[in-house]
Amino acid sequence: MQTRKLGLAAALAIAAAVSGGVASSASPGATRAGTGIVTGVSTHFGMTQSNNWSGYNQGVVEKKGKTFHEVSATWVVPTATQNRNGEAESSATWVGIGGGCLALSCLVVDQTLIQAGTEQDVDSSGRASYWAWWEIIPAPSTRVSLPVSAGQRVHVDVAEGLPEVWKITITNQSTGGVFTKTIPYPSSHATAEFILETPLLIGGGGAGISAMPRLSTVVFDPGTVNKQSPQLVASEAIQLVSPAGQVLATPSAPDGDADGFADCSFATSCGTNGS
Repeated sequence: MQTRKLGLAAALAIAAAVSGGVASSASPGATRAGTGIVTGVSTHFGMTQSNNWSGYNQGVVEKKGKTFHEVSATWVVPTATQNRNGEAESSATWVGIGGGCLALSCLVVDQTLIQAGTEQDVDSSGRASYWAWWEIIPAPSTRVSLPVSAGQRVHVDVAEGLPEVWKITITNQSTGGVFTKTIPYPSSHATAEFILETPLLIGGGGAGISAMPRLSTVVFDPGTVNKQSPQLVASEAIQLVSPAGQVLATPSAPDGDADGFADCSFATSCGTNGS
């Protein structure tokens, strides 16, 4: 087994997880904080494994020098239900630039990350909540006023216009609502991602990567990178596993036109249509 070398963002997440254990989204004052990929080992059918990400990651080394200046995807906000009685659980679906592996070996991780997406949580009583957000690390995420609910179709786009000036657009296609934010950010432009995540939570006397709720299948489709099809390949897939090795989410192979995929929670395999 080949152990991955972690960047600063990933190391920070691991340190928080070790010191605080699994975080609770119901902890008083808990804040969702940004972090890059927390990588493990690539042993499951050649698929990279992570303790916080599931989905697809493209890197500048893997793509032979290609840098990333835009990423987008459309998905239906998944329904979240409690996986374990009495446990507060959190998940996020998002697209972003930075924070991932520069190459399939994942020896180097991008230290920047600008991202936006939706959150799907349950509190300790099992009550679900949903919202949209954006984030630039090392700052915590910012919840936006655009309402989103399970079953609604959203489109998220993160695009650089002027150098190091980014426009984040979140559109609720089911309601017609739109959120936009323009912000300067010095990205390294080294990776692009389509991710289902168990986020890092800080506060309430502890910190750590959240527990995973059960989710209806997330289908990212269509997606773009630099305003074109990302041309996803299976080797870019990341499977989410717990520190104990339990599979928490698995992405499918790319769909037929290589611009999308499905992601299934608590499953060791996933078809492109989520079956």
